[in-house]
Amino acid sequence: MTESGELAGLVERLRGVPVLVVGDIMLDRFIYGAVERISPEAPIPVMRIARETAMLGGAGNVLRNLAALGACPHVVAAVGDDDAGREVEILARDCLAAVEGRLALLRQPGRPSTIKERFIAGGQQLLRADRELVGGLDAAQDAAQEAAAIEAALAALEGAAAVVLSDYGKGLLSPALIKTVVDAARQRGCPLVVDPKGRDFARYRGAGWVTPNRRELQDASARPTGTEAELVAACRKVIDEAEVGGILATRSEQGMTLVGPLDGDEAMAVHHLKARAREVYDVSGAGDTVVAVFAAALGAGLQPVQAAGLANAAAAIVVGKLGTAVARAGEIARALHTSELMDAESKVVDLESLLEQAARWRGAGLRVGFTNGCFDLLHPGHVSLLQQAEAACDRLVVGLNSDASVRRLKGAERPIQGEAARAAVLASLASVSRVVIFGEDTPLALIEALRPEVLVKGADYRLDQVVGAEEVRRYGGRVVLADLSPGHSTSATIERLAGGG
Repeated sequence: MTESGELAGLVERLRGVPVLVVGDIMLDRFIYGAVERISPEAPIPVMRIARETAMLGGAGNVLRNLAALGACPHVVAAVGDDDAGREVEILARDCLAAVEGRLALLRQPGRPSTIKERFIAGGQQLLRADRELVGGLDAAQDAAQEAAAIEAALAALEGAAAVVLSDYGKGLLSPALIKTVVDAARQRGCPLVVDPKGRDFARYRGAGWVTPNRRELQDASARPTGTEAELVAACRKVIDEAEVGGILATRSEQGMTLVGPLDGDEAMAVHHLKARAREVYDVSGAGDTVVAVFAAALGAGLQPVQAAGLANAAAAIVVGKLGTAVARAGEIARALHTSELMDAESKVVDLESLLEQAARWRGAGLRVGFTNGCFDLLHPGHVSLLQQAEAACDRLVVGLNSDASVRRLKGAERPIQGEAARAAVLASLASVSRVVIFGEDTPLALIEALRPEVLVKGADYRLDQVVGAEEVRRYGGRVVLADLSPGHSTSATIERLAGGG
């Protein structure tokens, strides 16, 4: 199974994971309409409003994404004592009811709930209008509200498998609240992920992971982030100076970069993830999706690289939707299965690409193996041969005879399947790392170019009959004769089909 297929099998593990979300909740309103003329009063479009919708934003969108995954969120947030705050509460409770989540919503009299209104026409945002009061809690209520938020967060933390701090700079996440929750999560060994705000990431000192976008990382590190090397250097600087465990940096159309202790190794490592999105319609709330999936996956016991892989797949889904969207568990699994098919296609390469990949494998200390054949009708004997070949090396390359080559070797009626179909079938096998098509009658030139550490053929050949054996042994490689599964032959299968047997 490919990496995408393996990730798809992990999605179900996110179901029921209890995740505590502490942060700034808001109301996202979307006003849809049409623009057919320019205002006579000023050079601005006149929008005729057709409909309006409202949904949770900020920490509320993290909540929505967790619920869509089937996780069990517990949210601690604050709203004003106003109509918008009451609408937020209704939306949050409706969302949590389906997954048996919980809500601790603090009321702040005299302070408005945050509302973000987006005006959309023709699939494009024309304007965003924000109604908010940025900064700390009301001075007269600071201490009481902060104490109430801390108490609610600590109570909810007792049953959490992971924690998200969703910071939109609206005032709930005070330094005291952040420190208290971070320290409590560390004492419990509970993964804590921060969606940050502002330039000073030191306010999140002790957090396990921080998930900035490229611009936020650039601002926090005061370093350029244009190239991968620059971005990694910026991550390392922030990790050292802010004393956080690691960073999952989102890079828009270029994917994500994970820097931190990966897969149980305490040493700092780097892992780049390519973007999966095909079409981008709206990036609103994509960061909420990333932090929700990443935290839920860590809470489910997945390794950071696996968690980032799921978050990357989920982000590709939401940016392909209009508005503040969510990625549902089924959508993520389907997208990964689709990607698995695409991954199989990408395993069919030309010789130049193969040699570049082989160099990278060897740089990582991996042994390259090689076998070849026509593989016209794949049967259990072929599968057994490929499995044995894979077991003898770290990465298996299969040389596939082109259609013209097969005709010269097998006759005008062969191959039954074209080279593209044969290559696609081989590439779909987990035992095969790369497939390369060659046009010669033998793979000798291919073997001499690749110089595999292991050469594998079936035991129906003698060692002196194996093409390339002498060359491979001369430079210190190994030749393996794999056991054959009796009763399987492509020619015999074709004869049975022709005879109706």
